[in-house]
Amino acid sequence: MLIMAADRQAVSLGLGPGMKLADARARVSDLLAFDHDPLADADLLSRLAEACERYTPMVAVDPPYALILDITGAAHLHKNEQALAQDAEDRLDASGHSAHWALAGTPDAALALARHGLKEGAEAQLPVSALAMDAKVHQALERAGLYRIGDIAERPRANLAARFGMELTVRLDRILGLEDRPIDPLRRIGNVVAERRFSEPLTHIDGALTCLSELFVEASDRLNERGQGARMIRMMLFRCDGDVARLGLETGAPTRDAALFKRLLRERIETLNDALNPGFGYDLIRLSIVASEPLAPQQLRLEGGEDRHGDEVALLSQLSTRLGRGQVQKFIAADSHIPEQGLLALPALNAPPPVPWERLSSVNPPMRPLHMFDPPQRVQVIAEIPDGPPHCFTWRRKTHQVIRYEGPERIASEWWQRKNGQQSGNGGLTRDYYRVEDARGRRYWLFRHGLYGEEKANPDWYVHGLFA
Repeated sequence: MLIMAADRQAVSLGLGPGMKLADARARVSDLLAFDHDPLADADLLSRLAEACERYTPMVAVDPPYALILDITGAAHLHKNEQALAQDAEDRLDASGHSAHWALAGTPDAALALARHGLKEGAEAQLPVSALAMDAKVHQALERAGLYRIGDIAERPRANLAARFGMELTVRLDRILGLEDRPIDPLRRIGNVVAERRFSEPLTHIDGALTCLSELFVEASDRLNERGQGARMIRMMLFRCDGDVARLGLETGAPTRDAALFKRLLRERIETLNDALNPGFGYDLIRLSIVASEPLAPQQLRLEGGEDRHGDEVALLSQLSTRLGRGQVQKFIAADSHIPEQGLLALPALNAPPPVPWERLSSVNPPMRPLHMFDPPQRVQVIAEIPDGPPHCFTWRRKTHQVIRYEGPERIASEWWQRKNGQQSGNGGLTRDYYRVEDARGRRYWLFRHGLYGEEKANPDWYVHGLFA
């Protein structure tokens, strides 16, 4: 059993990662050892990454114990790069975590310098193990007299690639800053980001909400210049002790309405399981427009009147915020001729804009019922001939006499999805639909499941919907 991690007190006693547990206990008889929990380590690393988003939104996790911060354009908020990195180290130290940091032009160079305890500009002094290649490659390089990155950098790239492969030259160029690689940030970067820092932390929720409203107005002005409106809004409230509160809003249509934003923000806060706790106060509040869509100016009607569409969008957004985005749904047409698969229920905030319905003629009745059963309900049918239309049917213990019918409308199964042209069960049977009217003027949508004599000896009948 090996030591995977050691705290500061253990390090001061000469213990460290990689040491055998038996040897460590021989040195320190009252040593406290705990089982390694990789999942807990990963969770801690993610929480530390969230706390580091106060410095830059470009924060990536490099398991098992490294963070990468792209501070391009963010260092001026802390005078310079060194001051920013020192502030991050001080905050981690105050929370009980030790850290080694380094500044470099590429992520690979910064990681290599930090892992070996070197500072900026010392890439040539790194050992060849900083390339993070296979152990055999490291041994081969050392046998060839190449112990440091500077020794390899002087060699021709073609010879290195021929001997050790292209991967070695790529990693070498990344450490030397000759080739960069993009990092994968923890969260998606917003189209528009507005933030505010406070010399005196905010200790009241009302003050934080007022700040968020002002930040949204600021972001809306920048969206207005682009002719866009916000669809998804993400807010982050950084506490002095490193805790980060996250809030998210989503609207049913692009908007720049500050009043709507305030209502949705209030709804979101009221639905939180854990109320916002400012603690010692928020010293940084950030608002990001994660998703935006075009929003052109609207022409008001000449006769006046209110914007009904805007009210509908506001109500839809407010209900989705209060009840949950998955609880408010909207039907959209699906690309399927199977009746029960012709519509999909999606969250109303995700559904595309509605398409106008075709105006129905007063002469021709609708082809599909307004109410459909899922699943269809079994009925007992009497027909004049086995493959003919229904003469009467019994449904829910009541018999209905058919006086008018229209059909059949034959709907085949999705044969292209069958394996080798066959489908088990009754899912592959053909349906013959009839629109029928009983003696009391009620209209039903019935279908015979299976072709008589070809697909099934005695096909079953079902009622699938009701017409108005």
